[in-house]
Amino acid sequence: MKKPRVLIVEDESSIAELIAVNLRHNGFEPIWSEDGAAAQREIDAFLPDLILLDWMLPGQSGLQLARQWRKDSRTKAIPILMLTARGDEPDKVAGLDAGADDYITKPFSTQEMLARIRAVLRRRAPEVVTERVEIGELALDTSTHRVTWQGGALKVGPTEFKLLAYLMQHAERVHSRAQLLDKVWGDHVYIEERTVDVHVKRLRESLGVAAPMVETVRGAGYRLTAQVTV
Repeated sequence: MKKPRVLIVEDESSIAELIAVNLRHNGFEPIWSEDGAAAQREIDAFLPDLILLDWMLPGQSGLQLARQWRKDSRTKAIPILMLTARGDEPDKVAGLDAGADDYITKPFSTQEMLARIRAVLRRRAPEVVTERVEIGELALDTSTHRVTWQGGALKVGPTEFKLLAYLMQHAERVHSRAQLLDKVWGDHVYIEERTVDVHVKRLRESLGVAAPMVETVRGAGYRLTAQVTV
């Protein structure tokens, strides 16, 4: 089994070495770069599975690098964990807004770091999806990115498509907002639960007469059901 490759971007060699040793002992393959230019060379040569990115770096800051990698189609999906001595809430928000998936404040325990890394990689792991799902007269095809009702095409936005795909693949089950955030928005950890409500509303608008299939279960969450008369 391939070891997950972790790129450590950290200018303090003692911290980088400590992180690398712990990663190696726990089944990861660490690579160390001391600044953004060296990190970019590593990324150009071989994409890592995750980036541990220090905020304060010589040259480009971690924040600038996170923004740069999020804009690049090749690196935009790579999970980024920011490492920093900055614990203030505004800094945390700035890091997450720049595209970081999570945030570890120094000093941190190696167990906390490993737990955060595993959690982010787990959230990023793709769900095994069935290409075509049909519930009643509603059909969704992930390979062609199409949704149809009674054979007619429906216009559904990208996030609503992912939400509908997950609900249809797990039909008749009730999903809490937190569960939907984890499964549908898993790579964006700093999203409020009410965001789910907004996208459910948009999804219902896209479904038109089939909207009642997306049910609100009071106090519990949402489910997709065929047990309604549309």
